[in-house]
Amino acid sequence: MKGIKKSLTEEYLYLDFSHQKEGCIFPLHTSVTLFLLSYCDCTVFRVFLVLPGESTVISALKNVPSEGVEIQIISRQELPPIVQSCCLPAIVERPDNFCRAGLAVVLRHIIQKSYEADPSKKEILELLGFKKTCLKACAEVSQWTRLCEFTIPLAVENFLKESFDQPPTIPAAILELEKKLSEPVRVHNDDKLRRQKLKQQKAAGVGPSLAKGKTKSKGHRQETSEEGDSSSASLELKVAFSKLTIHKEPASANREPSHIRKAKASDLPPLDHVFAEGLYFTLADIVLLPCIHHFLLLESSSIQKSKQMGELTMNSHSKVIICRKLSGKLVEFPLLAAWYQRIQEVPRVQTAASQCGIQFLSLPELQTTSSQQPPNLDEAPCAEEQNDPSFIGGPRPTMTKLMEKGIEVMFSPHPCPTWTLDWDTLPAAVSPKEGKMSSDRALRKQQQLNNLVYMVTNQAKPGDRIVDFCSGGGHVGIVLAHMLPSCQVILIENKELSLIRAKKRSDELGLSNIWFIQANMEYFTGMFNIGVALHACGVATDMVIEHCLKTRASFVTCPCCYGFIQNTSKLNFPKSEQFKKTLSYKEHMILCRFADQTAVQLPPQRRLIGKQCMFLVDLDRARAAEEHGFSVQVISMEPESCSPKNNMIVGVPI
Repeated sequence: MKGIKKSLTEEYLYLDFSHQKEGCIFPLHTSVTLFLLSYCDCTVFRVFLVLPGESTVISALKNVPSEGVEIQIISRQELPPIVQSCCLPAIVERPDNFCRAGLAVVLRHIIQKSYEADPSKKEILELLGFKKTCLKACAEVSQWTRLCEFTIPLAVENFLKESFDQPPTIPAAILELEKKLSEPVRVHNDDKLRRQKLKQQKAAGVGPSLAKGKTKSKGHRQETSEEGDSSSASLELKVAFSKLTIHKEPASANREPSHIRKAKASDLPPLDHVFAEGLYFTLADIVLLPCIHHFLLLESSSIQKSKQMGELTMNSHSKVIICRKLSGKLVEFPLLAAWYQRIQEVPRVQTAASQCGIQFLSLPELQTTSSQQPPNLDEAPCAEEQNDPSFIGGPRPTMTKLMEKGIEVMFSPHPCPTWTLDWDTLPAAVSPKEGKMSSDRALRKQQQLNNLVYMVTNQAKPGDRIVDFCSGGGHVGIVLAHMLPSCQVILIENKELSLIRAKKRSDELGLSNIWFIQANMEYFTGMFNIGVALHACGVATDMVIEHCLKTRASFVTCPCCYGFIQNTSKLNFPKSEQFKKTLSYKEHMILCRFADQTAVQLPPQRRLIGKQCMFLVDLDRARAAEEHGFSVQVISMEPESCSPKNNMIVGVPI
């Protein structure tokens, strides 16, 4: 059929299986993946449930979508070697050298393959959201991806493990999701939609006066929300569900009244959430649905058990009815409860739920919306950042403060500044000139590779595993795989297209000692001997170093994008004890911001300060690694003109 792209390779989907409870397969990542397969009616993968031990015998498997899908049971020892280095879920193409690992990456690939198999199912592709970015940002940098991919599933699994003699406490992650649903929706055409909502509110006689729009308060918004529910809220619902139906209503051609057109943006009412990411049903809703369902199922049964209020009952539509006294807990997350009810109306959801053994709960209707706001669960800035009387702005006072403690800018000497690969004798596919870049940029890239390849080849031994983190198009990894045929080289990259380009170059070279893994770093769990990263942005460099420290692997990193460095859920700055005793977080961030000012267009003195700040930030990283038993050097690449970000941090376990 014209337009259908047929896959030339067979793809295997591997899912963890720990146990089954209440019709749900655990871990929840597996239930979420199976639910998406059912929703997409996807049969293009061979599906394997992976048991933790050597046994492949389990009791009768229930509520697994089996129509058109072959599901096999295997032990972890039977996994392909590349998958054994990753967390599940994972998808492998044959031959076993290209793997996609991690929930978000795997789910996005399932959607893409389902659409390629049947391009008429455009609603499947729309699960990826605006510009196909839903859950695309890696969990290390996106709070939303982390909440959906890690925090919520883990919180629900931990909640299900608990035994309750008293009504349970709502997990903090659930309240954080409730808070997200309370935030105003921002979409690319929200101005037009907000004017339509204002028009509806005016027609219904509710909503704030335009003349007093600037004095609107949160309390006033709460007062008018119930009055305008039947009118204004219907706009969001109409827009959301019109995208889910085959026959869409034609857009109204009536021009808006002048007082609506002239209304200031600050006077327009905010849009309310219909689904998890805003107005439209996306992959995020697919991920959250099985998690929230099983949370509500246990929440209801545990409360009833603790109060000895009887068992769940069934209504005529085979939905489980939660006892009305559960509403005492539901008021803590009314928006999430409304979302759970609303998502059941989405086409295909009921069918997929039925195939996966999900019997939707019928929640009691909440009479009023709780005025109690969920707690602010965002990371609070540290006290010294809010009020640090000793802080003096700018990089020079901070650098002086470090000098007074004996911390100065002093690079380690480059061991071989003139060493270079013989690029003219290497196959064309090895050179970065084969990529889509100018000749000047390709030359600078070659110079950067000279530095990293020298450092790695001087440490590598036959049989070593070398991991190219944040590999991009594979410039570093492909050169290393070609130069070190007795070593196994693994490319890890979150961007699919970059990794596909790298694999194409590898295939041209006929390399057999190279793996490609599309995943976030957290999903790679394999052992390795050397980690390398060229221009890993912001905290990605710190994550690479942390990975190497845990594995006791040598590392060669070239940092980039210092201005993006900030505290995360797993990383705090400064990192080393020496810098922590000297600098506050705010002072360290000053160094990071000025470290980005090394562009060739800037005045020489400003570039010099930027280079010094770069060194100090990297010295903090080096000292932190030294505290873990590593010998670390901060070296400047040669020639320095190869990149404005020309530092290397080279570490070897002692």
